[in-house]
Amino acid sequence: MATRPQDTATLTEQSGDVVVLGGPAQADPAVLGGKAARLADMIAAGLPVPPAFCLTTALFTRYLADTGLDGKIEGTEGGAVRELILATRIPAPIADEILAAYERLGRPRVAVRSSALKEDSAARSFAGQHDTVLDVAGDAALLDAVRQCWASLWSARATVYRDGATAGAMAVVVQEMIHCDVSGVLFTVDPVSARPHRVVVEACQGLGEGLVSGRVSSDLFVVDDGSLEVVEERVRYKVAKWAPLAPGKIGMTKVDAADRNVPCLDHAQLAELARLGLRVRDHYGSEQDVEWGLRDGAFHLFQTRPITTRPAPGDAASRAGTLSPYVTEQPEAVQQGTLWSRMDIGEIFVGLMTPLGLSFARYYQKNVHLDCAAALGVRDTGDADLHMGYYQGHIYLNISYSAYLLGQALPTRDQRHFTKRFVGEDVEGGALADYENPFGTFPGGVTDVLSTAHWLRHTAAEALQMKSRSDEMVTSRLYEFDRARRLDLSRMSRRELHAELTRNLGYFHDMHIGYMPYYINAFGFYGILTELCRMWLGEEGENLQNRIKTDMSSLRTVESAKEIWAVAQAAKDRPRVLRIINEQPLESVGETLRADDEGAVFWERHMEPFLRANGTRGHQEMEITHPRWIDDPSYIFQMIRRYASDGFSADDILRRSGGYHDDSREILKKLSLPQRKVIETVISLYALCSELRETTRMSMITSIWLVRNVVYEVGRRLAGKGVLHSLDEVAHLDFEDVRAYLAGDTDEVEAFSRERIDEARRVHEYRKRLPEPPLTFIGEHDITQAVRPAPDGARLSGLGASPGRVVGRARIVEDLAWQADEFEAGEILVTRYTDASWTPLFAIAGGVVTDVGSMLSHSSIVSREFHVPSVVNTKYATQRINTGDMVMVDGDTGTVEVVEG
Repeated sequence: MATRPQDTATLTEQSGDVVVLGGPAQADPAVLGGKAARLADMIAAGLPVPPAFCLTTALFTRYLADTGLDGKIEGTEGGAVRELILATRIPAPIADEILAAYERLGRPRVAVRSSALKEDSAARSFAGQHDTVLDVAGDAALLDAVRQCWASLWSARATVYRDGATAGAMAVVVQEMIHCDVSGVLFTVDPVSARPHRVVVEACQGLGEGLVSGRVSSDLFVVDDGSLEVVEERVRYKVAKWAPLAPGKIGMTKVDAADRNVPCLDHAQLAELARLGLRVRDHYGSEQDVEWGLRDGAFHLFQTRPITTRPAPGDAASRAGTLSPYVTEQPEAVQQGTLWSRMDIGEIFVGLMTPLGLSFARYYQKNVHLDCAAALGVRDTGDADLHMGYYQGHIYLNISYSAYLLGQALPTRDQRHFTKRFVGEDVEGGALADYENPFGTFPGGVTDVLSTAHWLRHTAAEALQMKSRSDEMVTSRLYEFDRARRLDLSRMSRRELHAELTRNLGYFHDMHIGYMPYYINAFGFYGILTELCRMWLGEEGENLQNRIKTDMSSLRTVESAKEIWAVAQAAKDRPRVLRIINEQPLESVGETLRADDEGAVFWERHMEPFLRANGTRGHQEMEITHPRWIDDPSYIFQMIRRYASDGFSADDILRRSGGYHDDSREILKKLSLPQRKVIETVISLYALCSELRETTRMSMITSIWLVRNVVYEVGRRLAGKGVLHSLDEVAHLDFEDVRAYLAGDTDEVEAFSRERIDEARRVHEYRKRLPEPPLTFIGEHDITQAVRPAPDGARLSGLGASPGRVVGRARIVEDLAWQADEFEAGEILVTRYTDASWTPLFAIAGGVVTDVGSMLSHSSIVSREFHVPSVVNTKYATQRINTGDMVMVDGDTGTVEVVEG
């Protein structure tokens, strides 16, 4: 490997204070800045870098002197300096030099990038601290972009990152803009796991800014740096990309349907790209982080920087591969014998969670979960640290410890009644015939008597107050929602914001405790119904519990679909309103409606009541980084578009979500009258608890939204002060740091360490690369050693969650907000997992297939309410099925088959 220093002089062609990168004359990197010096060096080395020129630090110094700004900067606060530069025109002689260089370049569309003196150095990368302006064309736009880059030397985030060091000077790179088909980053060593001889490539459709911001899905490839063979490949379904929307306007748009489920790069392209990356590494003599793009089959390199953060043994990145979910050290027998599950826990702890989401879950575990257990009549709620665990960014319930504690309650005295609900086929043996709980059984004798008496008293009280408490929760939810809409958090002091968060966390505590009995009791009666069908009807009773439930059309979840239909009909009655909804970009529909006379009336009469009733719903609700419908109604507008165009009525939804199936009635007639009465009683109790669960669930998720509001107000303040690069970085904060910051007087830079934020992001990105962990496992699980490839063939097996058989065209849905308007009535919905926010799609789906799920997950429950055949927990459906495939879904046998590709 070459030992060339990273910051040697490079060959350039210089005209005054403007330098053409890669030309024949020497130039000092101190004049070019870190980024431009590297680009010049790469061009001179024959690497495929788009042509560019650099406005040197000397030109920047001339600008400050000629405009008199150099005398105004001394002692001026950074933000004020930035505004001064943005407001000060570039003098004509300097502008002429810039525009002459632009003319020599051929006047293409260009990317204008900052290049500060210390940028992309071996010590600190300064990645993301200074501005880049993309797709610039024309003299005036170019000069404006140059000033923006100069001014970004004094941006809030750059000032914070310098941590008291002097600003220095700023050079600017003007580089031909490549509108890439595919873009990404390449690491010449795995930046997280530290595995040797591995080139890691992340690739997305469109421009790389979407990948860097984390707003688009990307494929992951790992290439051996010796053989250049692909040793690991994870292809994601890619819905959106960052791309030109109009000349000079870059934004999010949809990926073409044909490109969504295929790798961004083939193996030959990956070998070529890895070879380029290794050339860069050898040239600089150090591991590199390279940004690249592919256009018309040719690779381009846009920048490279040394990898400045490397995992050390025992650091958080290494611990990301930990084998056990326990948060505290446990005895070996407990560590190896615990049954863990993430099936149905709260219906909100689903999927991979961000660092903020995980830390918020830990707050829930420490401050709320034990009181939720007490709300079930459990006398001894145990050790909070043992109830839940964390594995690869997913949250697990400790089934062994929970079953041990629930032994205090009569219905779950036999642990098997609780344990079997959470066992998936991922656990060897399925039925856990030989499993022994490492915690044993709850102490007998007097303790059992006291616990039983306590449970009986509590259960009797719960039966008396369950309806009145539901009414109180509904009333309080509407009050809290209306109050939050009136508040202006941006006007609050830090102390006032702390008081608001404390108040909201109190409400969060109370609503979760109030909700938990309905949730558990509904599932308890479902379990009793399942057991009675099995005992009294034998084979005929198999899966019968999914066909004999009573009319559930009044469930709050089902109501939300009907209410969207009603809003869609109101829009159809107003052609101007529907035209705005159909034709405006999703992000501007709401603003456009409110600014239009007819649209404003529609908003007030129809959207506001809908959002008041349903607006705090959202995807993965305990993950507080996800916006709710009230925060971003894009998904609602997508569903209005779909419902308004499909021509079905609310009666269709009602018909799908009500009543017994005829075949189940005939089977029940075979029972004796007493048996039938028992089953009907259980059905009515299940229906009551389900209705109360859904009603109070809105109060519970509203409490999460209230907390989210405060956290994001803190995030906006941190972004304004430069502590966060953007609001997206809220996802990498720790919830306890937010609480401590609001409660104290420590300044923002000290309260939120940039190193910790970067480390949290690094670990989260690593977890995103890993396969989905199992729903259940015993003891420890090594996800890096248990990667199972998706099976070949067109037939998949899972759990038959909702009965019936249907054949239809499949549609992969990864992102609701971007894809809801694509979904056609009668299609088979294929996705990784669902939650309550997906319900409106179920109302028009022909069938539902998920990678992850159980008999009691959202996708199963709502499929049954709408009588939609459903198969869950297929593990590989999104990998083996393509949009447009004709598939057969058999919800009785739990099989999915592609009958026509």
